[in-house]
Amino acid sequence: MTSPPFDLQDQKEAQRRKLLKARQAIPTRIRQAKSNSICQHLQNWQPFARSRLTLAYHSFRSEPDLSPLFRQRRVWGFPRCEGKALKWHRWFPASPWTFHTGTHGLTEPDPASPAVEPYQVDLILVPCLACDISGSRLGYGSGFYDRMLADPLWAKKTTIGIVFKFARLPQIPKADWDIPLSGICTESGLFLSNPKA
Repeated sequence: MTSPPFDLQDQKEAQRRKLLKARQAIPTRIRQAKSNSICQHLQNWQPFARSRLTLAYHSFRSEPDLSPLFRQRRVWGFPRCEGKALKWHRWFPASPWTFHTGTHGLTEPDPASPAVEPYQVDLILVPCLACDISGSRLGYGSGFYDRMLADPLWAKKTTIGIVFKFARLPQIPKADWDIPLSGICTESGLFLSNPKA
């Protein structure tokens, strides 16, 4: 993966700053209500209900809070940053494995907890600063999810970007190698743009 053109990087950085500021300005009570609506839309979606193992994440920097979902009797995978890659670990509510603050201040699973292999995964919930209506995603700029989703082992997985409604945009700046998501979930609903077979 080569670096994007400088003007594209500038556009993305400016948009990241603007979106992060707007997201952080949402009052905590309203942010939680919006997060609860996102969780409800996911719970009502059949592919989520059928998923045997769903990859998710702990919210960070005012992201939508998915933690109400984690109380369900389901099997989850959570990421741990290792170098420039995400390593995924299995977790469920009665699991003996704990979480800790890891790289970049993210809540990460215990490295000793069981690893998740791509073939075990049915659905990936993807953190985003923004998504557009075609499924393009604006992340934080580290490229962890871009590298992962470009890997053929992960490329056919159903991916849902999680954002508040204000961050579902008509279009975002993108590079040729950006991988579109299968859909987006906001407090207003779940919108599929590139459903996987």
